[in-house]
Amino acid sequence: MNRQFANVQTELPGPKAKELLDRRHDVVPHGVGYGAPTFVESAKGALLNDVDGNQFIDFAGAIGCINVGHSHDSVVSALHDQVDKYIHTGFNVMMYDPYIEFAEKVAALAPGSSKKKVMFLNSGAEAVENAVKIARKYTKRQGVVSFSGGFHGRTLMTMSMTGKVKPFKYEYGPFAPEVYHAPYPYYYRRPEQMSEDEYTDYLLNQIEEFFISEVDPSLVGAFVMEPVQGESGFIIPNKKFVQGVYELCKQHGILFIADEIQTGFGRTGKYFAMEHFGVEPDLTVISKSMAAGTPISGVIGREEIMDGAKPGELGGTYCGSVLGCRAGLAVLDIMEKENLNERAEKIGKRVMERFGEFAEKLDVVGEYRGLGAMCALELVKDRETKEPAKEMTAQVLKEARERGLIVLKSGVHDNVVRLLMPLVITDEQLEEGLDILEEAVEAAALVGAKG
Repeated sequence: MNRQFANVQTELPGPKAKELLDRRHDVVPHGVGYGAPTFVESAKGALLNDVDGNQFIDFAGAIGCINVGHSHDSVVSALHDQVDKYIHTGFNVMMYDPYIEFAEKVAALAPGSSKKKVMFLNSGAEAVENAVKIARKYTKRQGVVSFSGGFHGRTLMTMSMTGKVKPFKYEYGPFAPEVYHAPYPYYYRRPEQMSEDEYTDYLLNQIEEFFISEVDPSLVGAFVMEPVQGESGFIIPNKKFVQGVYELCKQHGILFIADEIQTGFGRTGKYFAMEHFGVEPDLTVISKSMAAGTPISGVIGREEIMDGAKPGELGGTYCGSVLGCRAGLAVLDIMEKENLNERAEKIGKRVMERFGEFAEKLDVVGEYRGLGAMCALELVKDRETKEPAKEMTAQVLKEARERGLIVLKSGVHDNVVRLLMPLVITDEQLEEGLDILEEAVEAAALVGAKG
């Protein structure tokens, strides 16, 4: 089909990509996975071009790292300017002002009125690990509670905190001690006899029971929660649940840590997704879209908590790279000038409208859900049984790629298509991408029916 943006002229992989793929298999271990079997040549905005001349609409955004779009002129300019001055001195050796300026701006945007301090690190997992360190130092308690279905990283501590076994934890134990998992709401799959409100009350009661059966609250330093679970399929709790957990934390002197690595910087229509729930976290971890793909992460927290550690106890060789700080400053400027929070709301509204149309036409759509531009489509074999359609979901991704759309799956059962398109995507690119996605779901459902 002749399209305006998506243009796949070769098989995937094409000839140049196949040569690179052969070299990849020869030198890169199998455990480093990949989605699209091709290699990027260039990227701009919401479009990707591969080495064989194929062009794709990007609904993946480097797993949520590219909210301001690929190679935004302001980010590129900031990085070029910085490289001409210096690349790295180590903030703990000779400091630099972009770190301070970026920290000031991030602290000012964080939810709540309390005075905040900010430290920068390298990756999302490293930010989570440091938030745990800070919480333990401040509370003098060792226990950490995360949630079933949550994802926090691939290091020992964050893997221990992650609530999905395959592919993240299987055969990689033993895991870090004093890490516990509490139940997290999954309203689509709640018991049929329960209303959403009853289900929420039940889960909050289960957490209180958890303090009896699993760990005493006096030993817990922190609860770590994703405002919207990413890897589990964009599972969105309601406000009552989030506030209920927050109140339990306050009641027992436990710190509430928000993992905003995937939800932050405009993805849900707010700078931070916790703003939707009326909660001021004690600590917030950030990464991904905060610097348009430049490796950097951070921990934001109340001043008295952040100052609990002594000099030299926090930091690292590349933590708070000046390149990441300059890119981050450019991102915040872009978000304000281009109204990207408002744009995320508009994108999300349109996606949910189209998903509603998908659901009317295709009975493989079990549920569609979203918060801002963080939208997902859960696919099932049968709407009554809600049996996950794992193989069909993988086929959707393949059908989409062959038509020129890059999209990701997720979900506890690997049956969710999740959308993380750049927020700078044009209306025309968005519509074309959604058209392709609809075709891909239809084609995958047909393959499934034949199979």
